[in-house]
Amino acid sequence: MKLVKIALGLVVLLVAAVLGGALLIDPAYAVSRSVQVQASPERVYALIDSSAGWARWGVWYRRDPQMKVTETGATRGAGAAWSWTSESQGNGAMTLTAAEPPQRVAYELRIEGFAPSQGDLTVEPDGAATRVTWRMHGTMDNLVGRWFGLFMDRLVGPDFDAGLVNLKALAEGRA
Repeated sequence: MKLVKIALGLVVLLVAAVLGGALLIDPAYAVSRSVQVQASPERVYALIDSSAGWARWGVWYRRDPQMKVTETGATRGAGAAWSWTSESQGNGAMTLTAAEPPQRVAYELRIEGFAPSQGDLTVEPDGAATRVTWRMHGTMDNLVGRWFGLFMDRLVGPDFDAGLVNLKALAEGRA
């Protein structure tokens, strides 16, 4: 009986430490990756301002060719929106919230079970090339999510890297 009380006390202490520790964690997270592309800003921009463009280079689409995508709103630029269902990649929706051809698109991303996040892709001349930067940021809306937020860069960053490699290959005419 004494051992059970000690074990229960340790569990309560551990839960209190995890939840209390979460109060000290910044709820905001940010992920950013860049790539240099040997193509014009206009060529790159044409691949990032629509659902059809994202489908050509987005890593999630390649992981699940059976993903069901439904487009709504405009087909390009601000207001373009799409949602998807996927057994392996989850369900979600994206809306392009701003478009500044050929420099930037901003988006809101909603993944089922998570708070919305915002992001953008910027396209800037970089000498004879083009620099593409993909950013996403958001706020974890609960104490457990704050712990998850500590690992967002490690969880999402590799997908951003892979997506930018795909985007680069397409823009450079190698895919």
